[in-house]
Amino acid sequence: MLHRRIEEVSLNSWPALQQILFDGWILRFSRGYTKRSNSVNALYGCTLDVEDKVQVCEDVYAEKGLPAIFRLTPFTVPPDLDQVLASRGYRAVDRTHVLYLALRGWRPPRLDIEICGQEIDDWLALFARFKGTGAEVSGAHGEIMRAIPSTGYPAVAEEAGRPVACGLGVLERDFLGLFDLITDPQQRNKGYGTQLVSGLLAWARERGATHAYLQVVSENSAARRLYARLGFQEAYLYWYRIRDS
Repeated sequence: MLHRRIEEVSLNSWPALQQILFDGWILRFSRGYTKRSNSVNALYGCTLDVEDKVQVCEDVYAEKGLPAIFRLTPFTVPPDLDQVLASRGYRAVDRTHVLYLALRGWRPPRLDIEICGQEIDDWLALFARFKGTGAEVSGAHGEIMRAIPSTGYPAVAEEAGRPVACGLGVLERDFLGLFDLITDPQQRNKGYGTQLVSGLLAWARERGATHAYLQVVSENSAARRLYARLGFQEAYLYWYRIRDS
């Protein structure tokens, strides 16, 4: 059940600042930073009425001043949750591909730029500059990164000493997750993203990783092509259900 294992390690690798276990569902809260860490994940079997459970989730998120967001996969439990949410006025957004690469037998391409680790604060400042986000967002981002229980590797790709891309690798046993991959907007379409991902995969391989995964939204066709060239293949899809306020 590879997809189940990827779900588990990805939730561990991008943790919520708080979470509640509720009859097989995981309710995650992180001050609103990213849907992934502020959503309901219906992973395991449940015993309660699904309509009642959804209402409880809505009440809990409202108490925290957050919208109720549900993250759904093809193996969501119960299977009719997507239809239940649609009937309650929730719309589907952010269709996302989970991509997988078996690292056994994978050979990294030659790296033409330097990939190096960086302290979280310095990495966050660089990521925020590339992304164009503010200090408040960076604060929540940093809290999540510091809460990662596995081995995190905030990495930067440098060309002639100048940072051109950055990303986060998280290694849990033999699974590597790739997060927050971004290239300097002024340096795109030069192959730096490919070099960064290759460097992170090589770093993980040296530490015993045999599996790698990442998530990319459907609309990001350029990134999907990049990952396909590196050998990543689709494992499954997920999407969110949100309700307009």
